[in-house]
Parts: sequence; C-alpha cells; structure tokens
Amino acid sequence: MTTSFGSQRKQVPGAPPRRKGDMMKAIHSGLAASLYLLAVAPSAAQMAPDVQRGLVLAKSHCAQCHSIDKVGPSPLAIAPPFRDLHKRYPVESLEEAFAEGISTGHPTMPQFRFEPDQIANLIAFLKSLE
Repeated sequence: MTTSFGSQRKQVPGAPPRRKGDMMKAIHSGLAASLYLLAVAPSAAQMAPDVQRGLVLAKSHCAQCHSIDKVGPSPLAIAPPFRDLHKRYPVESLEEAFAEGISTGHPTMPQFRFEPDQIANLIAFLKSLE
C-alpha cells in the first residue's frame, strides 16, 4: 500500500504493493453495494407512516429471530422470514393471532399480544414485504 503526501507516494512498510486500478475497483464495488442496498432496503422516509411504525415494532419485537427485510436469512433458522409469511397465510388472518397472543409449536417463540393500532401497523409492514 502506498500513501500520498502532496506529489510524493510512499510505500507503507508491511502492506502489499498497490496496483494501478485497485482504487477504481474498490470504488466500483462500494458503489455497486450501495445501489443494491438502496434497491433492496428502501429508507424509512419512503415508507408510509403505518409501515414505518410496523417496521419499528418488528425491529423491537421480532428481528431477534425473524428476518424482517426482503433478502436476509432469519437469525433463528426455524423462524420464517417475514417476507415469506404471505406465502403461508393471508397476512390479514394474522390480526387475530396478534390480538390474542401468538403461540407456536416451537418453544423459542415468546408469546406476544399487541394493541389494535400496533396490529394494523404490523400488518401494513408485512404487506409491504410481499
């Protein structure tokens, strides 16, 4: 690796030599990764207010186990990604379960009970992942 001070370039001891074009490759890789993230994970500012509130709820209560984005795996393998819930259930049918308390067949899922406004926000967020 080299450092530049003014017009002088100096080799940093112990660093591999920098080849011409490495910096452009790094810039292109960083730009590609940034564009990918912007396409896959829209900012909260682009979401409707109820979807934003549902995202906050999902982050605070669900993201420890479930993937709550459009691409990543769930931290807990047996917890389905939220983006796939609509493939298993009509999302609206989860309203009752959220109100009465979700109970599942596996012991790692805590039981949750949400208020009606929280349920509406969470449902809006889940629909945004479809």
